[in-house]
Amino acid sequence: MSSHQIPEENLPAEQEAPHGAVRVADEENPFADPGLPPHEPRVQDIDERAAKRSERTVALLFTVSMLATVGFIASFVTIPHDKSIFVFPLGHLNAMNFALGLTLGVALFTIGAGAVHWARTLMSDEEIADERHPIEASPEVRAKVHADFKQGAKESVIGRRKLIRNTMLGALTLVPLSGVVLLRDLGPLPGTKLRHTMWSKGKLLVNMNTNQPIRPSDVVVGSLSFAMPEGMSEHDENFQSEIAKAALMIVRLQPGDIKDKRELEWSHEGIVAYSKICTHVGCPISLYEQQTHHALCPCHQSTFDLSDGARVIFGPAGHALPQLRIGVNDEGYLEALGDFDEPVGPAFWERG
Repeated sequence: MSSHQIPEENLPAEQEAPHGAVRVADEENPFADPGLPPHEPRVQDIDERAAKRSERTVALLFTVSMLATVGFIASFVTIPHDKSIFVFPLGHLNAMNFALGLTLGVALFTIGAGAVHWARTLMSDEEIADERHPIEASPEVRAKVHADFKQGAKESVIGRRKLIRNTMLGALTLVPLSGVVLLRDLGPLPGTKLRHTMWSKGKLLVNMNTNQPIRPSDVVVGSLSFAMPEGMSEHDENFQSEIAKAALMIVRLQPGDIKDKRELEWSHEGIVAYSKICTHVGCPISLYEQQTHHALCPCHQSTFDLSDGARVIFGPAGHALPQLRIGVNDEGYLEALGDFDEPVGPAFWERG
């Protein structure tokens, strides 16, 4: 739209030079201050029809956000949590997760896009210079504020009405607890289940690769293998949560190389069984140095000496790996003689 098609009263007026601006440097003012650049009006500033179009665009974006939010709630209520769909090129995805992510993303994006379009096309974009002023209040203002506060406290009779004061403080103290109670719906409390695993007396040690019980002859000196309790299956619904506590690391040492007395008592012919879960942040330990008998966590390099009670010799782990006491049953298979004597994983005091 050219300027001659716009009504004259809508055209911007000539901008005056900013107050105090020095256009040309001289001896008294060696640095020129050109002030702010002249303001250039947008088409929405001078054409109401363009402004209406921007208004409708912003309203459309906000409406799409509302519809996406309704879609988010509907997806959560109606889509089964185990339903999967194929989305090219992402492949097979959980239908509920895809719908929730898509609708929430659209809802948030359109709110942001609407706000940005509103600010860029309809809100005032003219820069205004303001002279700096002292941040600190003057003595007169501070004195007045203090006086007003004292007067307000006096008029509230909070000093004389102790019953009101005490009950008000009690109400303000207790009301945040309602939010704490809502945290209960985040999930069931763990109780003491984090202190126990599926290991118990008589449970056979099953090789995680072959799913077969382990005989002492299957474990050679210097080898590292991983085991799980008898009766566990990867198809079990709670397999992941249980194996995260029960995963076992089996190493065979020369009995003479074992320095810790209890470790030797809890072993069988030099075969020791330790938790595979690092005591730092719970990563699975998978590296073993045969010559030094050191087990290394690949996440943060915590190192444990398996010949000396699996104590920490390097890294951020807080305590040694829990050991599982093992023996041999009548059929010659390795079996557990109980559960771990302490919780597996990181930080004992966090384990419930």
